[in-house]
Amino acid sequence: MKKPLSIVTALAGLALLTGCPSDGGGPGGNFTLGGSSASAIAYVANQGTNDVSAYTFNSTTGVLTAVAGAPFSAGTSPSAVAVSSNGSFVYVANSGANTLSGFTVNSTTGALTAVAGSPFAAGTTPSAVTVSPNNAFAFVANQGTNNVSAYSINSSTGVLSGVAGSPFAAGTNPAAVAVSPNSSFAYVANGGGGVSAYTINSTTGVLSAVAGSPFTAGTNSSAVAVSPNGLFALATNLGSNDISVYSINGSTGALSAVAGSPFSVGTSPTGVVVSPNGSFVYVANQGSNNVSAFTINNTTGALTAVAGSPFSAGTGPAGVTVSPNGSFLYVANGGSSNVSAFTINSSTGVLAVVAGSPFSAGTTPSGIATPGRP
Repeated sequence: MKKPLSIVTALAGLALLTGCPSDGGGPGGNFTLGGSSASAIAYVANQGTNDVSAYTFNSTTGVLTAVAGAPFSAGTSPSAVAVSSNGSFVYVANSGANTLSGFTVNSTTGALTAVAGSPFAAGTTPSAVTVSPNNAFAFVANQGTNNVSAYSINSSTGVLSGVAGSPFAAGTNPAAVAVSPNSSFAYVANGGGGVSAYTINSTTGVLSAVAGSPFTAGTNSSAVAVSPNGLFALATNLGSNDISVYSINGSTGALSAVAGSPFSVGTSPTGVVVSPNGSFVYVANQGSNNVSAFTINNTTGALTAVAGSPFSAGTGPAGVTVSPNGSFLYVANGGSSNVSAFTINSSTGVLAVVAGSPFSAGTTPSGIATPGRP
């Protein structure tokens, strides 16, 4: 996605930010391809080549293998990608075309086919997209018009229909969007400041602002995620080089900063993901070319740096995701046009480089996602 103007001024030498640095915290561990060891799929939005790379990843080794026919054409300057938790559909935010591309996923190969009516109209400069964990709705953060587009998803075809009242007002320069695991709440990181919070009508998809929203964050919030247990929201702050952590009120969706928040990360954090078991948090630091790793206390939400953190990535890491089985971490490197792959130590969260990493991508990859892990 394009940076907020204040970020562009301060960090003009960096690559474009990812528009899909969030983790919706939803399910995603049951999607398989053909029952083989290539048990899941990863998709990368390539902003410079206007396409989407697709890979199977080996569930034992984490090695990526390009899907036949990849890359697949998208719109102009695709900045973000999301995959439904059932692995059936992929959606790509095209920041240069103000549209959202929709694809069906071949359940055997992972190949993409455009859905009828794609691309679908979005707001100006759509920078992020996510799919609700119940696969009923898609939400897009529109950085140029300071709002969020909401769509209902046809469960059979993947076709999108605008939700009544969409788009919904957000803060200035909304950069990322995430949905709680129960699909009740949506959170938007605003590059101009703060995190907007909404309730989601389970029938219509209509967004309603939570009382007290937006909630205070650091400088230039750039990414947002929700923990799999639904207790915590996390927002990276590109301008202040830290991550804000909040407890979520389960009834209202309101946010309260946890003790010790914000927590320091690397330079210019642009992506965040929480492991499926809720034990670890990973942050892509675009300015320092590395990944910060933390354990998260599932009672308090406090973060503690993992031994050896940060871990080296490629140039300009922009987006980060984790495999549905929680064994591997993947990072889209916008400056080196490749994907770094790591194994995750299930006890400590320590990262180790996968054999053959990094793997080639298109030009300026800016977003990466696996099923249910946008």
